[in-house]
Amino acid sequence: MPLLRPEPSLEKLPKPRAMEELTGIDPTMLAQLLGERTEPAIIRGLVADWPATQQCQRSLGDAASYLSRFWTQQPVTAYVTEPGSETRLFYNEDCTGFNFRRGAAPLHQVFQKLNEHSKDEKPPVIYVGSSMVDKFLPGFRAENDLPMTGVEPLVSAWLGNESRISAHYDFPLNIACVVAGRRRFTVFPPDQLKNLYVGPVDVTPAGQPISLVDFERPDLARFPRFAKAMAQAQVAELAPGDAIFIPGMWWHHVASLSKFNMLVNYWWLDTPDYLGSPSSALLHAILALKSLPKAKRKQWQALFEHYVFEAESDAFAHIPEAGRGVLGEVDRALANQLRAELINKLK
Repeated sequence: MPLLRPEPSLEKLPKPRAMEELTGIDPTMLAQLLGERTEPAIIRGLVADWPATQQCQRSLGDAASYLSRFWTQQPVTAYVTEPGSETRLFYNEDCTGFNFRRGAAPLHQVFQKLNEHSKDEKPPVIYVGSSMVDKFLPGFRAENDLPMTGVEPLVSAWLGNESRISAHYDFPLNIACVVAGRRRFTVFPPDQLKNLYVGPVDVTPAGQPISLVDFERPDLARFPRFAKAMAQAQVAELAPGDAIFIPGMWWHHVASLSKFNMLVNYWWLDTPDYLGSPSSALLHAILALKSLPKAKRKQWQALFEHYVFEAESDAFAHIPEAGRGVLGEVDRALANQLRAELINKLK
């Protein structure tokens, strides 16, 4: 009789440590205080007084009625799995596609489907991701907002039933506020990239590369270094009204644990937006450098170290300041000029 392969056990993994909780935070100083942090943190009750928090945690009908006051009738982007499938929004078997369908739907139809499946033992995942509040719910922030002085955040709403979003990173700083339902965030420092077994960078569920590890059933035979990642992990269990701060580039796995969940998050940059996205630079580097012979890649690595990653040293002090060009301070005009040159070269 063949031996049965044992189920992967969470008991074999290190337990993530509880995340630090901040108290006595002045909401008007959020961006400044958190922008100086290099670690994630929980802020209990940050949005507990929002009318949305009060209304949306009462019932699905109350949430639908409240949000319909602001909805512009524009269809939102919704992700739906088959009934009875797992709650993880993920790839298909060979990472060439996904286990969900993506489409546009009116918000009232999303709530109708959530209600239809609310008593199912294994309902389909119904998930509305990253919808800009000012576009889809104008007026919402007049009643529900954080006083983010000194920055201009991108504010997005997320809602749906139970789901799991694989560990991924975001470049901006992030405050995520739980309006309804319970959420669990498991976060990892940026240096855990290798231990999270990240999937493709060009075919992704929602724009960012994700970990291929199933956090509920981790296959440690296939992903043995995941145990090292969990040894560095922090966990946050959030209730309605709570918020979490996630520094840029920290990996985070998000589990929505209730039959109805809603979250509003604030993304902002601590660098000028005209400098562009580092993700674009990464893709270009993969295109231009990854296939070079190893010796050549090492040579280019030295150039990147000198011109990019050690740029805060005195590496360019020998060049007169007026003649440093892109090696000096890059303002909007110089950034636009450089971007135009890059576009020309990429043609």
